[in-house]
Amino acid sequence: MSAPTLFDTTTPAAGLPFPRPAAVTHPPLVIALDAATITTGVAGIGWTDHVHATATDLHPRFKEQLDGCASFYRNAEMVVIEGAAFSKNNTGADALAAMRWMIRQDLWKRGIPYAVINPQSRIIYATGKAYPASGHPKKDRARIAKGMVRDAVHERYGLLTEGKHRYDEADAYVLLALGLHSLGHVLADIPDDWSERALRGVRWHNRPAVAR
Repeated sequence: MSAPTLFDTTTPAAGLPFPRPAAVTHPPLVIALDAATITTGVAGIGWTDHVHATATDLHPRFKEQLDGCASFYRNAEMVVIEGAAFSKNNTGADALAAMRWMIRQDLWKRGIPYAVINPQSRIIYATGKAYPASGHPKKDRARIAKGMVRDAVHERYGLLTEGKHRYDEADAYVLLALGLHSLGHVLADIPDDWSERALRGVRWHNRPAVAR
């Protein structure tokens, strides 16, 4: 008897940017990370949390984030991570890229498959639009869009993220839902057009044939 698989290992249909989910009876253990150097949103089915680094220097902050994130994903069957927003150019971009790649390296060392989801795909999956607050004044768009994603998580999944890091946690939950959708486990119904556009932004890495 063969071991259960997370993925169908046959060649994906032409044009599909994501693997065809295998027939499994229960959701795999997926952990989602909205990775950052100070506060990382974390999510699993039915819950959210965060890792908040308190160190002032970058290297100890990296360690706090890596250790904290690993405490959530060390037994995961897959991890989904938010990728870079290439439209943004800020002084913290280099450190944030390093943080994300250190997490990916650690997942690779542990043999845990992961997917990288671009920020626009996350927002599309939550709201149906890549720029849902485009009709508002420019200075308010980022804040309003974050609130719209948080509201979507509450209304669609019945999960209200609260506190200072509520937006990080809500973002992580959307990443989780999109990652699970990619595997054939849909947490809540959304329009097909939203999911199809969002799934195009999922990039797979070290995809295994056999579940851990």
